[in-house]
Amino acid sequence: MNARKRWVAWAILALGVLAASHVGAQHAAPLPHDATPQKNAFVWAYGHTPLPHDAPQPPTSQREEARQIESDRRARVAVRVGNHAVTVGELESRLAGIAPFQLATLGASKNAIVHAYVDQVLVRDLLLASAAQEQGLDKKLPTSQLLMRALSNATLRALRTESTSLASPAAQISDRDVRLYYQNHISRFDSPERINLWRILCNTRQEALAVLAEAKRDPSIQKYMDLAREHSLDKATNSRGGNLGFVSPDGTSNEANLKVDPAIVKAAGQVKDGELVAEPVAEGSLFAVVWRRGTVAANKRTVEQASPQIRAILTRERTEEAEGALIADLRARYTHYIAPDLLGTIALPPEDAGVTRPSE
Repeated sequence: MNARKRWVAWAILALGVLAASHVGAQHAAPLPHDATPQKNAFVWAYGHTPLPHDAPQPPTSQREEARQIESDRRARVAVRVGNHAVTVGELESRLAGIAPFQLATLGASKNAIVHAYVDQVLVRDLLLASAAQEQGLDKKLPTSQLLMRALSNATLRALRTESTSLASPAAQISDRDVRLYYQNHISRFDSPERINLWRILCNTRQEALAVLAEAKRDPSIQKYMDLAREHSLDKATNSRGGNLGFVSPDGTSNEANLKVDPAIVKAAGQVKDGELVAEPVAEGSLFAVVWRRGTVAANKRTVEQASPQIRAILTRERTEEAEGALIADLRARYTHYIAPDLLGTIALPPEDAGVTRPSE
């Protein structure tokens, strides 16, 4: 084999034999510790590892010729059943998506595995698909709906794959983007210690002392909830035991639209988790019995520590924006018609949300 042909063969194997590496892995000689799927393929095909990265590369024209040869090889039709055609490249891609242990059940050699897969799996599926088309099943429910859903999901998968690729603008998240998100959502990455407080708000100090004594005699959750329902003037929380949520030193709670008097938080800071504050705490003209239930430690992460999470969040947000833009574009480009008057006549199954089928 002359030098030109050797380089062509080298390039073809580097591009095309990766799928086969899974099959030969069980039968190949032991590989070096730095073996990769590409190296595995070379070992299987040639019995030795490929040339190192710093080896002389073939001229550009030869690499282009090798790519064209490989492209032509993968484009050749390997299997045809009815009007279905499967190319070499498609067959290799199918095999590459199968776990090695599953491939091993098909045979002991590459040829045995490929032939068994084609005969037992691929041709069988194509025959049944041809029969379905012959019977018009692809035009009938539920198959037509499943096919439509598969195409819909395929569109979104392709968009998400493109959005997360390194060449995609959505994946090109700069350090400036990360810092800006960090600054605008600083509470997610730099939050103080928060304590879970349960509070019974009483009208007088004497009542609060009596409630506190009852809570000390029976320090159970059920007893405290009963006391809250019976005595607490805070009707927004008394049905849940006076639970104020996890509260920051400034009185900010994780419960929506709830602000706690900082004096309550300060008093609770003097006891341990699970303990009652020893005395009623003045809250304006009222008095509170306070139970410290638990603690969430302070959370502080630098922008560098939070960077991976922020990049994942921004990638997801940009992907969702791309999906929304795609749907908007498709709505504008494709004519669609919805008949409101006919929608009003659609009958639902009786078991759906208690709706009964209209009488005919």
